Amino acid sequence: MLSILVVNWNTAELLRKCLQSVEKFAPEGTQTIVVDNASRDASAELVRSEFSWVELICPGRNTGYAAGNNLAFGVAKGDYLLTLNPDTEFVDETLERAVRKLGELPGYGCLACRLVGTGGETQASVRGFPTLVGILGDVSGLGRRFGGALDSYRLSRFDYEVEQDAPQPMGSFLLFRREALEEVGDASAPFDESFPIFFNEVDLLVRLDRAGWKTRYCPDLRILHHGGMGTRQVRKSMIWESHRSLIRYLRKHSTGWGNAIGVTLVSGIVYLAAFVRAKGYDAGFRA
Repeated sequence: MLSILVVNWNTAELLRKCLQSVEKFAPEGTQTIVVDNASRDASAELVRSEFSWVELICPGRNTGYAAGNNLAFGVAKGDYLLTLNPDTEFVDETLERAVRKLGELPGYGCLACRLVGTGGETQASVRGFPTLVGILGDVSGLGRRFGGALDSYRLSRFDYEVEQDAPQPMGSFLLFRREALEEVGDASAPFDESFPIFFNEVDLLVRLDRAGWKTRYCPDLRILHHGGMGTRQVRKSMIWESHRSLIRYLRKHSTGWGNAIGVTLVSGIVYLAAFVRAKGYDAGFRA
């Protein structure tokens, strides 16, 4: 059985298109769950009135992405669980094919597809797990120029035309195997909520990887992705939140005093980058 988990915040019109495409293309018996994080655009009312087959959860506040997904995981019944952003649409039988594909890949805990923009372009959607060297290579631009370990985070040379293992695909479409989630924690709440918006899926994928569960990128499976329509509404806050979450990730997954010193040094660079990109300071996400 497949369970689809959608966390929504103020993207009613895109959510409508997303759910219409799910209704059209989802395999029979699919469970669809929408968590609406206190949207102001009548998203919850839309789901109630037009998609009565959807299980709607309204926590009454903006819980963030990680906690919202955990609410959905808590009621999901599927052996396969898809975290899906509301700014996506299915255009073919990718859902059914994705479940079948992951079922044929023993040892794989997650599957990702090609994300296609509204202009038909393939979106860059795969990165490596963050490391101190990879972050420095990305910030300095040396990774794009020289490749190797310096490009281990951005993966600017990743070939999106080739089916292959992928460390951390974008969370817009991630199909998980329940068995794998159970091995690395609680399958009813697999996301670490200390990463409220960003890097929660990266943290989960690296835990799966370290437990021996790989992730597969499949370019023959594709969805339409409008891209970042929720976070754009509060861009300055989200810039700061993404940079803070990167530092949280490095602190959680870096060990040894040498790495601790390195994270401290990199933190200054990352926070400076956030200040420049956001054109000032912001407190970031607050539930």
